[in-house]
Amino acid sequence: MKTIFYKSDSRGYADHGWLKSHHTFSFANYYNPERVNFGVLRVVNDDSVEAGMGFGRHPHRDMEIISIPLDGQLRHGDNMGNVGIIKKGDIQVLSAGTGIMHSEENASDVDDVKFLQIWLMPKENDVKPRYDQQNFEQKLVPNQLLQILSPNKDDDGVWIHQDAWFNWGKFTEDIDIDYQFHKEGNGLYIFVLEGAATIGDQKLSRRDAIGVWDINQLDLKVKKSSEILLMEVPMSLPV
Repeated sequence: MKTIFYKSDSRGYADHGWLKSHHTFSFANYYNPERVNFGVLRVVNDDSVEAGMGFGRHPHRDMEIISIPLDGQLRHGDNMGNVGIIKKGDIQVLSAGTGIMHSEENASDVDDVKFLQIWLMPKENDVKPRYDQQNFEQKLVPNQLLQILSPNKDDDGVWIHQDAWFNWGKFTEDIDIDYQFHKEGNGLYIFVLEGAATIGDQKLSRRDAIGVWDINQLDLKVKKSSEILLMEVPMSLPV
């Protein structure tokens, strides 16, 4: 098994006043040649946007973009005609494909919105752009993982153009998770949103993460009062 540990306070940080963001991987003005990606996982931004502010309409191409609110409400709009609001417990996916224009703004004039912005490189370029969002919070069972994303249209959660699987879990007691990989050659990026977890001798606290690969099965120990996101992704980059 190979691992790479991402301590929470080692992430890049940007303070634009209205936007405060922690970057696990190189993004915008933050560049670290040793932190460009984890396999096809290209961006994991931990964002906070002030009330009434947001990202105006801007372009993307050939990227799978996932947004997961952690607190507050995020308003989406795009040139495909999709307009809506996502909140805690929702997951949104935007397949940029041949090109899209979209905006993401705080839907509140009072409260900040906090959300994860995650980008994955697709397994094929120039796909037809698409948008989807689902609520997964009502399906969460305490102390169990819930699949919230996969490459399969008929599976639980949203789907994307990549052989990736995301699982979300909220834990009220200490739990041992025996994680089985879906595809050979994939790696697993484990992000502790709240609480703590342990993999082998490596302890993870709030907002710590670890990437593991060259392994088919993983034993993850999660402490009570924890919330985690598991992202299984291909380690080989698209050609």
